Amino acid sequence: MRLQHFVSALLLLSSSTFVSATVYVVPTTTLTAETSNNTSAASGFTSQTNGNRGAGNTSKVAVQSLLYSGATTKVYAHLLLWFGQSNHMNIGYSSTDAAQIKRQVEDMISRGINGVIIDWYGPNNDIDQATQLVMAEAENHPGFTFAIMVDQGAIEWDSCQGCTPQQALIAQLQYIEQKYVPSPAYMTEQGLPVITNFNVDLSYTIDWNEVNAALSIAPFYIFQNNNGFSHTLSEGSYAWVMPTTTDYGMGYLTSFYDTGMNFTSEHTVGGTYKGFNDTLASWGSDRIMGQQCGQTWLQTFSKANSLYSSGKQLSDMQLVTWNDYEEGTEIETGIDNCFTVAATVRANSLQWVITGNENTVDHYTTYISTDGQNLMPLTDLATGIYSLNLCSFPIPAGNYTLLVQAIGKPSLANQMSGGVAYTPSCTPPPQSTFSLSTTPSSLDISGQSGSLTVTATPEQGAFNNVVALSCGGLPSGWSCSFSPSEVTPGANPATSALTISNVLGTGMNARPDDSRRKFLPMYAGLALPLGIAGLTFAGSAQRRRGGRALTLCVVVGFGLIASSCGGLANKSTVTPIAYSVTINGSSGSSQFSTIVSVTIR
Repeated sequence: MRLQHFVSALLLLSSSTFVSATVYVVPTTTLTAETSNNTSAASGFTSQTNGNRGAGNTSKVAVQSLLYSGATTKVYAHLLLWFGQSNHMNIGYSSTDAAQIKRQVEDMISRGINGVIIDWYGPNNDIDQATQLVMAEAENHPGFTFAIMVDQGAIEWDSCQGCTPQQALIAQLQYIEQKYVPSPAYMTEQGLPVITNFNVDLSYTIDWNEVNAALSIAPFYIFQNNNGFSHTLSEGSYAWVMPTTTDYGMGYLTSFYDTGMNFTSEHTVGGTYKGFNDTLASWGSDRIMGQQCGQTWLQTFSKANSLYSSGKQLSDMQLVTWNDYEEGTEIETGIDNCFTVAATVRANSLQWVITGNENTVDHYTTYISTDGQNLMPLTDLATGIYSLNLCSFPIPAGNYTLLVQAIGKPSLANQMSGGVAYTPSCTPPPQSTFSLSTTPSSLDISGQSGSLTVTATPEQGAFNNVVALSCGGLPSGWSCSFSPSEVTPGANPATSALTISNVLGTGMNARPDDSRRKFLPMYAGLALPLGIAGLTFAGSAQRRRGGRALTLCVVVGFGLIASSCGGLANKSTVTPIAYSVTINGSSGSSQFSTIVSVTIR
């Protein structure tokens, strides 16, 4: 029987521990969610030799955080829509799948991207069909926009029989004007639809004035590279990745931004990229610009930040590219930062060590779990901090798993540590309390009221609960009021003004000890009638009893008069009465008080 009781007690203790632990740990995510693919890339996509990272967990920190403080720059992703076609690499999805387009737009929005610039290859083909899907999806997300970039391939492969490049371009722009520009999601500047192109002038001779004259609405033309700013009809120019440079394109970007600053009325569309590698492209020529474990990506932002500021804004920024897997510029899967984090627990301290360049990390997130799979974030910590005092959290007794996640900078990989076991052994900190005091320490009231200050002082740390104030021990007819009636000390003393007041009014009722005196005027009023009544009674009574009755009435009557008059004459001569008034402070189960001496005159 004793053994049975022991086992029952042990089970009850275990159950109580489990309940308290699960009450504290309220999971909001899972280990799977924090380590698996959270992008629009196909989940089965694996890392490639050209540097593209396999589908994984990627930072959703807003891309604008990589720009200078106060930036109003709009950020657009360059989008390719030819995947799923037999003449392009199989990356696990089709660009003509509406569900895939939805995933891509939502992924872009989750990273802070404002819209897309679509590499377009003319009407009536798979890419055009996918472009229409992008338009429809963009319209479902107010504020997210799209624009068309006419690729030189659109003219090269145009189906117009016998058309010149000039005529083909006109026909294509007229199609864009009718099909896409009316969309509320189409990108505009100064009320005009934005149109850009890729290498059209490099491949063909175009009379842009004639092209423009054939359109109903003159577009907002954006051309490319340095000479794009001075191009006919130009409203601005965009930068691109230059894979053949030996300085990761930094010199090119500097020259591009410097040129743009000379055209103050035009838009400068900056360029950022993670690198370039076309060794897997069917048209590739082994052009390679290394990713440097995320440093190339960060450097392209730093270049813009070194030249622009809140007082000299960069108009727009184009991310090159969202999903060009074949030329190794895609950021859809995220950028590998070659970073790791490993966690340990020492006593009640969670600690971690890192490998790799910490400038690719935005912050650290720490997690606690009761089963190693369902996670509750404990707190976020800035880079440069590698430990966490677990005793600063009210973690109940139990067995836990702790993890540390390095959250990458925008579009860089997130990295999760392995789980480490933890059993709390913290000494509970002393419970915070408070004390009460008054200023002054005693109160002398000679009128209708008196005031003093009540102070609630925190002890043994901050007292962050509300303290309700009240008082007791006042005589009948007197009351106390507090302003405010509740205080919250926090880390510093909190005060309230206490007023003790007579609630019965003035005159004979002013002193609490004068209650017996309120009857004296009544006695005085009755004295004379009683005397007269005595005389009248004496006159009508029998003679043998008249003498004694008259004497008694006169004595009683005048005795009352004397008593009444004597009372009125001595009213100004009163004795002060002191009361011990208790000031109470109540906060939950905590109750404290102080006593103040109150003298009423």
